[in-house]
Amino acid sequence: MMDAKKALARAEAFAARHPRALTATVVGLLSGFAVTAFGIAPLAPNAEDLPQHLLAEPVQTNDLEAQLAALAAHKIGLSRNDLTRSSDTADSLLKRMGAFDPDAAQFLRSDPLARRILQGRVGKMVQLSADASGQVQSIVVRFPAEKAEQQATHFSRLSIARGADATFSATIETAPLQPQVRLGSGTIRSSLFAATDEANIPDAIASQMADMFSGDIDFHRELRKGDRFSLVYETMTADGEPINWDSGGGRVLAGQFVNNGKSYQSVWFRDQATGKSSFYGFDGQSKRRAFLASPMEFSRITSGFAMRFHPILQTWRAHQGVDYGAPSGTAVRSVGDGSVDFAGWQNGFGNVIKVRHSGERETVYAHLSRIDVKKGQRIEQGQKIGAVGATGWATGPHLHFEFRVAGRQQDPRVIARASDAITLPNYARNQFQQLVARVQTQLAVAESMEGGVSSAD
Repeated sequence: MMDAKKALARAEAFAARHPRALTATVVGLLSGFAVTAFGIAPLAPNAEDLPQHLLAEPVQTNDLEAQLAALAAHKIGLSRNDLTRSSDTADSLLKRMGAFDPDAAQFLRSDPLARRILQGRVGKMVQLSADASGQVQSIVVRFPAEKAEQQATHFSRLSIARGADATFSATIETAPLQPQVRLGSGTIRSSLFAATDEANIPDAIASQMADMFSGDIDFHRELRKGDRFSLVYETMTADGEPINWDSGGGRVLAGQFVNNGKSYQSVWFRDQATGKSSFYGFDGQSKRRAFLASPMEFSRITSGFAMRFHPILQTWRAHQGVDYGAPSGTAVRSVGDGSVDFAGWQNGFGNVIKVRHSGERETVYAHLSRIDVKKGQRIEQGQKIGAVGATGWATGPHLHFEFRVAGRQQDPRVIARASDAITLPNYARNQFQQLVARVQTQLAVAESMEGGVSSAD
């Protein structure tokens, strides 16, 4: 150990006395390594000098005509679904669905059963199958049952088939509708119904949603671009296809609506003890108030509770009510329980109905085309009492609606929102909370879909 230390000390002393000599030695050693590396590198073989071999192997290909014949043998066809339109003819319907078959078009024009596809109401559900050449193989059409009492539970199925001899036959039968629970969601970009159309949600369900939240949201004046909704609803299906006709039934089971950043929830709950059903908020407060927010199902309001330019008198005056623009004949309903105080003609109001409610409250429904109640008749909330018209001083079909308290006009929206709500009975709380927990999960799934619908199964 002592010898090593002495040797290291002598080396350090040499380096201190002869720095230039030491530097030259190190450079020389490095130069030697570089020469060695330069000498080794050329020993690697040049890729261009390596031996090369060309391999060739024949590949067997099928004849092109044989391939086309095999493809044609599979008889690839098409199957399409669509709805009938008012402008449809036999030829235009088939063409729109991708079929080119003069014989099928002729059958639709001549056969008594087949002609019913293009007769009557539009919106019939058509399912067509054709072969690769466009020849129709079968057509199945589904539409509401003929008997009015069956339309909520059954549908008509009209079937057209091409036989082995290339001739067509048509049959019609009545089949039961089947319920299906579905999830849906959407975002408001222009209007509520535009959003529900985009999400393929039936109109009847959209109307129920508007009615369900009408005590919380004024869909005529408070709807905002970017508002969102999620739904759990039951719809009726015909052979597994959801229907969208008015008589098809269906019900909203639960919903959430985010309006201007504020969220509202509701669920359809049936009290097993009383058998009564209603919409409730997740807090157990009933959405049913003493007065409905609107005397009509969701519709366009032509003027609100404010000053307006009177179209007949051509002067500015207080408009003590709300005008609902709607086609003549649209049903008008009572906003609350009461009795008919007046039903008849009254000057500028034209055909008018006045309903007396409790607490010195009265509602007025004017410009009606039809009156369906009589003076002194007891009526219930939501009962149809007449129809929209343009009688009296009216420039077009609409309903003029007023809410009066002790003879003075009040904003009907304010009255509806301030009316008392029914609270869920204590004995039903446990069952209700279980239902809320279940639908909250379903609504979360619906919201994650970001538009569109799917089955809840």
